[in-house]
Amino acid sequence: MDHTTALEHDRPGLGTKPFGEPVQVFLAPRGTPRLPRISHGEGIYFWDTDGNRYIDVSSGPVANNLGSGNPRVLEAMRTQAERAAFAFPGQFESEANEALSDLLTGLAGTGLERAFFVSGGSEAVESSIKLARQYALATNQSGRWKVISRTPSYHGGTLGALTLTSDRQMHDVFGPMLRDMPKVPAPLTYRIPDNHTIESYARHCAAALEERIVKEGPETVLAFIMEPIGGLATGAMVPEPIYVSEVRRICDKYGVLLIHDEVMSGAGRTGAFLASDHWPGARADIVVLAKGIAAGYTPMGAVLASDRIVSAVADAGGFMNGFTYFSNPLSCAVCHAVLTEVVERDLIANATARGAELSASLEALKGQSRILGDVRGRGLHLAMELVADQETKARLPLDLNAPALFQKLARANGLAVYCRRTSYGDFGDWLMIAPPLIVTSAQVEEIVVGLAATLRDFEIQMDAL
Repeated sequence: MDHTTALEHDRPGLGTKPFGEPVQVFLAPRGTPRLPRISHGEGIYFWDTDGNRYIDVSSGPVANNLGSGNPRVLEAMRTQAERAAFAFPGQFESEANEALSDLLTGLAGTGLERAFFVSGGSEAVESSIKLARQYALATNQSGRWKVISRTPSYHGGTLGALTLTSDRQMHDVFGPMLRDMPKVPAPLTYRIPDNHTIESYARHCAAALEERIVKEGPETVLAFIMEPIGGLATGAMVPEPIYVSEVRRICDKYGVLLIHDEVMSGAGRTGAFLASDHWPGARADIVVLAKGIAAGYTPMGAVLASDRIVSAVADAGGFMNGFTYFSNPLSCAVCHAVLTEVVERDLIANATARGAELSASLEALKGQSRILGDVRGRGLHLAMELVADQETKARLPLDLNAPALFQKLARANGLAVYCRRTSYGDFGDWLMIAPPLIVTSAQVEEIVVGLAATLRDFEIQMDAL
């Protein structure tokens, strides 16, 4: 089937382009093979316009938590659109906004009583550090402005979020436009330095945070931002419990706000509503959510904070932050329907049960494939790391471009997967194994069969080089 339309040959304002060049030429070099064209989706499956079916192994970029075509969400979308698709918060209050705030903060629990809604993860991260800074000013701590983050890390693509993101490739491109922020090592669990166990390295990384706060001057450090369970930069890394508790202790000791970036891991994906719920007593002062809270049905992000923080900022003149679509009533209504589905269908429990099945099956695959080096994560937030050699943990050659090759081979086996390489491959190549929270046991088996076939195909390609 010819996927090219007349519109693609001549786009007003962009000029003409060569026959067959994809619209997403912004995202890939010229000459990159065309991607399949989406026809429709249903549940955890997509179909392209050639009739090929794909299992959504990674929920897109770990976002599409409910799969496609959810009736409750579609009805909420229609109903709110008929009432008011848009109303600016500076002019009107919104019932949809209030209802979502009540639901979301109730799910998040004590200490996160207030919610601010934006259009996605990067906006939410930006808003979280703006909130932290304004809280410091409101409480006579104007010297605090530095936000410490980890290496590696990913906290978004906007310039403010990129100052917190630690990725050599991104900083080689955008570094001159950014203000440097302090970095500390992430408590990796797969390739750890010599003479360390996983636990001792976790302690070392926590100690490095305290050392950096002291070096910078505690009176200048505003916040520390981290993913409780890793996302794009560390491939579903789950830290040792001692690390999480030590970070909370250190932040309390020096009056540093703790921000948890749960853009990817939140909203029930790990088997708890917040990933940090797996470590009671280590809760954050501010939590950032996106992706799964709206399950891909609408652009949505959220910042959750305590009454203490928000009230101080409000009393000092209000939050100096906003976007055209913040607290948009249509998005709020859609998000409310998504979270209601998660709760009423007990999908967090399903994430735990299906995640255990999937993790066990992936571990079994590791015994059958010489290129599968590590399986990690929790619930339905898992990752597989690909290696050249299991025993040495040697990385795959960079020129192989393993993420792109694996995605191509997976498509041929009916899988839509999300693969990543961080910082020029310094931290390996992996794919996120994070199907929608509605996945069944039978579908878990179907995913594993497809992954096994793709791993075999990948090994054949390697041997042919």
